[in-house]
Amino acid sequence: MRKSGRVTAVAAALLVAGLACTSAHAQKDYPSKSIRLIVPFAPGGGTDIVARVLAQKLTEAFMQTVIVDNRAGGGGTIGAEIAVRATPDGYTVIIMSGSYATNAAMYKLPYDPVNDILPMGLIGDTAFIVALHPGVPIKSVAELVAYAKAKPGALNYGSSGTGGIAHLSGALFDLLAATKMTHVAYKGTGPALNDLLGGHIQLIFGSAPSTIPLVRGNRLRAIAVTTTKRSAALPDLPTVAEAGVPGYEVVLWYGVLGPKALPKNIVARWNTEIRKVTKLPDTKQRLISEGFDIDDSPPAVFQATLKRDVAKWTKVVKEAKIKVE
Repeated sequence: MRKSGRVTAVAAALLVAGLACTSAHAQKDYPSKSIRLIVPFAPGGGTDIVARVLAQKLTEAFMQTVIVDNRAGGGGTIGAEIAVRATPDGYTVIIMSGSYATNAAMYKLPYDPVNDILPMGLIGDTAFIVALHPGVPIKSVAELVAYAKAKPGALNYGSSGTGGIAHLSGALFDLLAATKMTHVAYKGTGPALNDLLGGHIQLIFGSAPSTIPLVRGNRLRAIAVTTTKRSAALPDLPTVAEAGVPGYEVVLWYGVLGPKALPKNIVARWNTEIRKVTKLPDTKQRLISEGFDIDDSPPAVFQATLKRDVAKWTKVVKEAKIKVE
């Protein structure tokens, strides 16, 4: 029996060693098959637009197809949970916006939004555009504040989902401007913009990639950007803070994240390729034209940004007395 036990132990050790070698070989040859890039929102929004630009270039860089997979719902939490629970082999990752941090403040999530996910690389950050339907008689932030105070609840603003950063951008505006607007949730920025264009809602805190083309086409009226500095894409637009709501700031970042147990070499490969892709002349020009500031910070900076934003939006949710779901 002792001999049999030794044989079993040796066999187990050989199996473990074999699995380790196989895993190491798989990591070395990464990627050897198609990669799934989850977009946790409906097509047409800012995250989807950025994902498709990135996927095309990364397909060339990896020499494997990067497939965009839209999984909308829950303000991005449905897609995020898929990414968190995915096998940590680098073949299922997610592109996320700053909404990821607001979800942590808004929802009782079935995963730890900081410790169960691994930031792999920032793409860049941008402002939200405060944009209205042309039929709304508001042409500045001051007029928006005055109108919202005179008619509490009359202005409806759309967002990509309850608890998302677009929703909380409006909540922060209400807090700092002492106004009251009505939030209308959609399954993505695209559907919200469609209803705004149709006049069913009055305004949006819209992501720059999806909103700027409509502003340039005179289909929406932009009155401000949400960052503390003006956007290079729309330099004539004031910031919300300079236009009458001191202290207001919302920065919308975009980045790629994966399961927490991802091997370091795969994280490093993604970070390297993202930095290369965003510096390609055509990609860089495309992103800048849509209001982006390219951000090639390492994953550690991305992690710090995530923690900071979770704390910020948790405070907003509490002060705005938004129900945590």
